[in-house]
Amino acid sequence: MNAKTVLPAVAMTAVSMVLTLAVVMMWLGEAVPWPVALIVGLGIDGGWLATLAYERRLAAQGDHSPAVTGVGWCFGLLAAGVLVAHALTSEESAGAWLAVAWLPIAAKALWLVHGLWERTALTPAALGAIRGIQQEARDEAAVARARLRSEAATEETRLTAVTGAGARVARVQAKTAQTLSRAWSTLEATREGEDTGRALTSVTTRVTPGVTPRWELPVWGPVEPVPALTLDAPPTLTDEALDALVDQIRHSESPALSYREMASRFRADGHSASEVRLRAAWKRVAA
Repeated sequence: MNAKTVLPAVAMTAVSMVLTLAVVMMWLGEAVPWPVALIVGLGIDGGWLATLAYERRLAAQGDHSPAVTGVGWCFGLLAAGVLVAHALTSEESAGAWLAVAWLPIAAKALWLVHGLWERTALTPAALGAIRGIQQEARDEAAVARARLRSEAATEETRLTAVTGAGARVARVQAKTAQTLSRAWSTLEATREGEDTGRALTSVTTRVTPGVTPRWELPVWGPVEPVPALTLDAPPTLTDEALDALVDQIRHSESPALSYREMASRFRADGHSASEVRLRAAWKRVAA
């Protein structure tokens, strides 16, 4: 990329210097001796080339001088002005000279572009790292998109399966309810029918004479709750019985048990007492 920006600038600068020298030789060659015209042309080109070289040296050092840049633009404008003046005073080929009068300005612009490229250029290692980061970001984005598409397809499959199972359950429930409704209607019609009652009465009259049976089918209704079983609470120990029990547990081993050990064994044996009463009994026995 360096050659792509510097070669056009070098070529256009060289063409501009040659044209400037030729115009000065033709323009001043008739008025002054040709060595003088050659010195003037070389002076313009040399000053332009010197300022350009100094500006490139500062750029290579990472520095920049507005004064040097201004002098270089002045030489470029001077060369362009010489070409324009020659084109305006020339009776022949004035259009051709005007067509090339912009070359010095274009050469300076190309050097400006080349300087901007140098200040923003990156090394191959940095460019490789940037390409690696971009590729990694693209890979992560592609993986994330694939994961989202897979999760969406899985969720869609799951919802389809759940919806289908729910529809099947609803159909089975509806069919079962319809069957139960028809069966219950049949039973209800049988219970309420007069022929059924007479038939059952004629069958049971010989078994239970003088008794008219009542045939009724079970009817759905509210369920009466069964009362919960109540357990008798253990009797409450008196202070004297509690003190005796605490003293017995405390001295069941030698040396005597601590309060924590005594309380654990007291409750493990199935006895019941509040912590306040148990600690008070302990204090009384220990005293």
